[in-house]
Amino acid sequence: MANQFPHDLRYSDSHEYVRVEGNEATMGVTNFAAEQLGDVVFVELPSVGQRVEAGESVGSIESVKAVSELYAMVSGEVVAINDEVDSSPELVNEDPYGDGWLMKIQMTDPQELDRAMTADTYASLVSGQE
Repeated sequence: MANQFPHDLRYSDSHEYVRVEGNEATMGVTNFAAEQLGDVVFVELPSVGQRVEAGESVGSIESVKAVSELYAMVSGEVVAINDEVDSSPELVNEDPYGDGWLMKIQMTDPQELDRAMTADTYASLVSGQE
């Protein structure tokens, strides 16, 4: 199960992840979330330039089963969104940690990541939810 959750990412209990490069956090939903959602049919994302706060809803992801809120793991400014998932939302299911990323946030407080889970902690969390 460990390879299902890359160790270079940080995770939230609402099943988002961030990959941090410098002061930029690339955010998406975890493989576990993608599997639980089923086939993703629509993704609503914030606009580039929008300021977001850690813990607030920044969009939604809709599947054939349900609509789920997306929550920012870090505060900052949205500097990019993945336009590919707009036209091909199935990328979230096919490659959540690669081509299925959702947004990039220029972080204002990288210390917020201290509250995020490691891959091992997240794996323990979801093993109880399967």
